[in-house]
Amino acid sequence: MASKPGILTDWPWKHLGSYKYMILAPWAVHSIYSFTKENQRDLGYFLIFPFLLVRMLHNQIWISLSRHRTAKGDNRIVDKGIEFDQVDRERNWDDQILFNGLLFYIGFTFIPPHYSKLPLWRTDGIILTILLHSGPVEFLYYWFHRALHHHFLYSRYHSHHHTSIVTEPITSVIHPFAEHIVYFMLFAIPLLKTMLTRTASIISFAGYVIHIDFMNNMGHCNFEFIPHSLFSIFPPLKYLTYTPSFHSLHHTQFRTNYSLFMPLYDYIYGTVDKSSDALYETSIKKDHSESADVVHLTHLTTPDSVYHLRLGFASLASKPHSSHSIWFIWPLTCFSVFFTWIFATAFISESNTFHKLKLQTWVLPRYIVQFLPWRRESINSLIEDAILEADKRGVQVVTLGLLNQSEELNGNGEMYIQRYPELKVKVVDGSSLAVATVVNTIPKGTTQLLFRGKLSKVAYATVSALCEMGIQVAAVRKEEYEKLKLRLTAASRNNLVLSTSYAHNRIWLVGEDLKDEEQLKASKGTIFIPISQLPPRKVRTDCFYHITPAMIVPPSLYNMHSCENWLPRTVMSAWRVAGIIHGLEGWDINECGQTMCNNDQVWQASLRHGFLPSRIVD
Repeated sequence: MASKPGILTDWPWKHLGSYKYMILAPWAVHSIYSFTKENQRDLGYFLIFPFLLVRMLHNQIWISLSRHRTAKGDNRIVDKGIEFDQVDRERNWDDQILFNGLLFYIGFTFIPPHYSKLPLWRTDGIILTILLHSGPVEFLYYWFHRALHHHFLYSRYHSHHHTSIVTEPITSVIHPFAEHIVYFMLFAIPLLKTMLTRTASIISFAGYVIHIDFMNNMGHCNFEFIPHSLFSIFPPLKYLTYTPSFHSLHHTQFRTNYSLFMPLYDYIYGTVDKSSDALYETSIKKDHSESADVVHLTHLTTPDSVYHLRLGFASLASKPHSSHSIWFIWPLTCFSVFFTWIFATAFISESNTFHKLKLQTWVLPRYIVQFLPWRRESINSLIEDAILEADKRGVQVVTLGLLNQSEELNGNGEMYIQRYPELKVKVVDGSSLAVATVVNTIPKGTTQLLFRGKLSKVAYATVSALCEMGIQVAAVRKEEYEKLKLRLTAASRNNLVLSTSYAHNRIWLVGEDLKDEEQLKASKGTIFIPISQLPPRKVRTDCFYHITPAMIVPPSLYNMHSCENWLPRTVMSAWRVAGIIHGLEGWDINECGQTMCNNDQVWQASLRHGFLPSRIVD
C-alpha cells in the first residue's frame, strides 16, 4: 500500500477474494458458446480465455525460475532477501491479467465485427506494432514514469511498487489499480491503431502482450543473465533493451533508469544511472553457485505439496501447508508425481543467511507415498548422493529432515558415515534438539502424561528424559512399555507405567502411529504433543494439538518468506535448527545412529543464538 493511498488504489473486486475469477466466467462461457455456432465463429474472441491462462502460466514459470536461481546464488544483483510482507503485497499479481481479460472481452463484444474478427497473421500489423511501441509507447511511458516519482503521485500511488527493494519477476505488475488503467491505455495504442487500420492479427495482439509480460518479468529478476556476447556483437543493443541489473538500480536508487524496456530514452534525457554498466559487469561475472555452510535435506509430502515449495506458488508457500488439495490442477499434480518418480537429483529450494552461516534447503524429489519398503535402496541412494555432493562443495553440516532419517531406512543416518568414513561434512539427525524441544514444551507442573506412537530414536530419548525428571509416563501398549523399559536407568524405571486407560491423562505425547480411534478415547481438553516430524491428523475439535517440534527463528535470519511444511510463519523444525546450531557452535560430531548430543547443551545453545520456544497449539 502507498504511504498516502489515493483514489482507485484498490482493485474493484478486492472484496471478492478468491471468487474474483468469477467475473470472467460469463464471458468465457459466452465465447465458447459462440464458437460452437458455425455462423458466428470468432477465433480471436474464443482464444481470450486460453490466452489468459497462458499468461498466468508464463508468469508462474518466471517466478519459479527466479526463485531457484536466487536460491542458488547465480549472478545475484542485490544481496538482500525478501520477507513475508513483500509476498503478501505481491499476492494479487494476477489482478492485472483479470483486468486485461475483462477489457479484451468487452472490446471484442462491442467493436464492430469487421474490426474485431482478426486473421491469424499479418506482417504489416506486426511491423506497425513494433514501431508504435518503440516510439509513442516507450516515450509516453518514460515521462509518465517520471511524473509518478513526483512526491504527490509517488506517495499516493507509485510508492506501493517501490516498497519492494529486492524485486521478483512478478513485482513488475504490483501497482495500484489507477496506474494499471494508465498502463493499459499506453499499451493499447498499438492494439487500437492496428485494429483501426485493419492490420491487426491474433499473432500481433497475443505476441505484443506476451512480449510485455516477458520483458516485465525479465527486468525484475534479481539475477543477471543477459549474455555479454549479445552486446559485443551488436553494441547498439544497450539502447534498445534493458537488463535486470539496469532496472534493479531504479529500485535501489529511485531517481534513475526510468525507461520501460528501452534505455534509449534515459540516455537521451540524461537519467541513466552512472553505475549501470559496472553493476551489469559485476553481476554477470558472479560465481555461478554459492557454497552453503549448512544444508537441510527435506522432501515432498502430499502430492500437492510441490505447490507449497518456495519454488511453487509464492502465496501458498508463505502459508502453512494444509491438507486441502488444489483439485482444479489435478492433471498437473499427477504429472508432478510421475515426474518425481523418475527424476533422481536433489535441487535447491531455499537459501538463507544467519550470522555468518549460509543456509540452504535441498529437496529430494520424492513424496511420502513413494517411501515404500521396496524403494528404500533408491531413496537412500538419493540421500547418499546429496550428502556426497554437499561434502564435495565444502558444506559443514547436513541435517536429515522429515523421512530422510529413520532406523528402518538408514539407521538414523549412520549408514552413510559407515560407508564413507572419510566424509568431512557432519551428518546431523537433530534428535537431541527435537527431544529438548518436546521436553520444554511440557506444561510446568506436569506430573504425568501418556505416550502413544511409533517408537523411534526421539521417542526413546524423550520418554527417558521425562522419567529422569520424575514425570510419570504411561504406555498403553505392553510391547511399547517393555521396549521403553529396557532403555531406562534403574532409578527412572519406576516412572514408566503400563496403563489400561487413555482418559486419565490430559497430556499425550504422540508419534506417527497414533490411530484416530485412540484420539477419540482422550478426555476433553487433552493436549496432543507430537514427537515426530509428521503431525497427527486432527480428529478432535475439543482438544488442542501442538505443532511438531519446532522453534521460532530470530528476526536476523535473512530471506525467510516461506513456511516449512505445516509450520507457522517464522517457525522452523527442531531438526533443521539443530544443523544451524551445530554450524554456529562448530561441533565436530556426527549426530546420527544412536549418537546424541547433550539435550540441555543443545537447547541452551539454541536459546543463546536467539531461537525461541514455540508455544503454538490449535
